[in-house]
Amino acid sequence: MMNLLHRIPLPLIFFVAMLLSVAAAQSSGDTELNLGVQAYKQAKYEEASWHFERAAAQEPGNVHAHLYLATVCAQQYIPGADTPDNNRFAERAIEQYKKVIDLDSSRESTNMAVKGIAYLDLQMKRFDEAKADYQRAAELDPNDPEVYYSMAVIDWTLTYPPRMEERSRLKLTPDASLPAKDKQFCAEIREKNWANIADGIDNLNKALQLRPDYDDAMAYLNLMYRERADVQCDDPAAHYQDLKTADEWVDKTLATKKLKAEKVEDQPNAPPKQQQ
Repeated sequence: MMNLLHRIPLPLIFFVAMLLSVAAAQSSGDTELNLGVQAYKQAKYEEASWHFERAAAQEPGNVHAHLYLATVCAQQYIPGADTPDNNRFAERAIEQYKKVIDLDSSRESTNMAVKGIAYLDLQMKRFDEAKADYQRAAELDPNDPEVYYSMAVIDWTLTYPPRMEERSRLKLTPDASLPAKDKQFCAEIREKNWANIADGIDNLNKALQLRPDYDDAMAYLNLMYRERADVQCDDPAAHYQDLKTADEWVDKTLATKKLKAEKVEDQPNAPPKQQQ
């Protein structure tokens, strides 16, 4: 299976920005929070956790203490490392995010917490939970293109493995067409994958409506149309059209990336792009 989950934006980047700005506005009495922020800025995550835990213990109703603790726990989680110690970081972060949701009715903090949970569920391959989380995030902020993109990545992730399993069973190479002569087989694979494919394409189109130069979303439209072409193995015309559309999205992706690169070159003093 292609390892593309890293393309999901890490919400911690945005959490850290809020963490630093809010902490600066705290009163001098919030010593533990401020010490935790300083430790976090120096990548001393264990020390930061200790200070945020003390802040949360002293003020259980302090939303920022729980949000910061969740952030530092999530930062220590390593996606793909399925070990008890590593998973505890994720579970602990999710627990703190849920406390933020319970304590704070503001849309901004709740949305950050929901997206934090969604990201961790996705990295732990709890796809159904992750998609439900991102759907909730979309309800909280329907103008966030990354939420729709994230749901589409899940749709593709749920679609690609079954198709590869069928190809393996039929001893087909990755590029070989599915057997159009077997109408029953085509119907079965289409029934299994069609809903996720349609949902993925719809989510990616929503993401692009909100961010027209979203090249990652364009790249996934290429992938989703290839999935759709494959399940239309009993309809040569539809199969061909979907492959043609997929190739068009490849061209659009490359053109958009090139345009972005040219803009960066035209602004040599601009700050480097934040990695996601």
